[in-house]
Amino acid sequence: MSIVPRHSLVVIGATGAIGAAVVDAAVKTAQPVIAVARDAAALAALGERHPGADLTLVDASVGSDGEAAALARRLRDLDRPISGVVAAIRGHIERGRLIDQPEEFLRRRLDEDLLPHLFAARHLLPLLAEHGHGGYVLIGGPGAEHPWAGYGHYSIGAAALRMLARVLHDEARALPVRVQLLAIDSPARTDANARHACSSWPGADSIARHALALLDPRDRRPAQAVVGHTAQPLGFDLWSDDIDRPPVDTPASMRATSRESTNLQPAREQTQETERPHDPLPARCLQDARSLLDRLGTRDADAKPDQQPKPNQETSPR
Repeated sequence: MSIVPRHSLVVIGATGAIGAAVVDAAVKTAQPVIAVARDAAALAALGERHPGADLTLVDASVGSDGEAAALARRLRDLDRPISGVVAAIRGHIERGRLIDQPEEFLRRRLDEDLLPHLFAARHLLPLLAEHGHGGYVLIGGPGAEHPWAGYGHYSIGAAALRMLARVLHDEARALPVRVQLLAIDSPARTDANARHACSSWPGADSIARHALALLDPRDRRPAQAVVGHTAQPLGFDLWSDDIDRPPVDTPASMRATSRESTNLQPAREQTQETERPHDPLPARCLQDARSLLDRLGTRDADAKPDQQPKPNQETSPR
């Protein structure tokens, strides 16, 4: 998806799962890309995946305000117009209860997951504004609205990042730049975790295409500070070219029936259907829950009559 012809897209965190997917999606549309990451070797490997592409590799960090300022100077020295920035920044993954960790634990998480976004925006937003236009998209992680069990520190960081995006969105109104957060409310499905990923997790490629869509200058709708990315079941991709077509293995008669029934539905029912959240649990999780309930029901049925629970009486915990 083209952003602005001959203008470059800057991807910060380009060697991560989401950042690399953004680079892949942009390169497929012949969009010039400036890939930024700390790991020079991983950057070189990313470049080898796209021979012949207009891809500039910059090994740099935004872990501190000084490093972000140095990155802005390097980008300015490239003398290439920039029309968009995608910041896919995340620190090391750590698991554990927050109340069991020392105070440095949460501070380190904020230092790695939140403050780099502020440093990057502080120095790259003026760079975007110099070219008279541009979009800035931050990629948010899960747990911002509800605590993520075992990863509560990420929930705190994700919630703080969401508020940071709202503040930057408001402050950028004085500039010809729009700032938005693409909120991902569940882990992303990648090639690395495909074997154990839940079917309800969004794919990294789908997230990447959504991020690029937010940078499309042809979209004249008012920009929202926070945009949610809704995961689709496997086999249906909201950001694919065949959004209005049924699966290819569906018989022609069923496709025709499906179109007719869709056209006959009242507008209100169609709106409710599209707004209904998808089942948050994968099929195997639901099956495990059903199996557990079946076993509990069998144990109650095998109990002696005098052990059966009385009507309107709560069973005792086992």
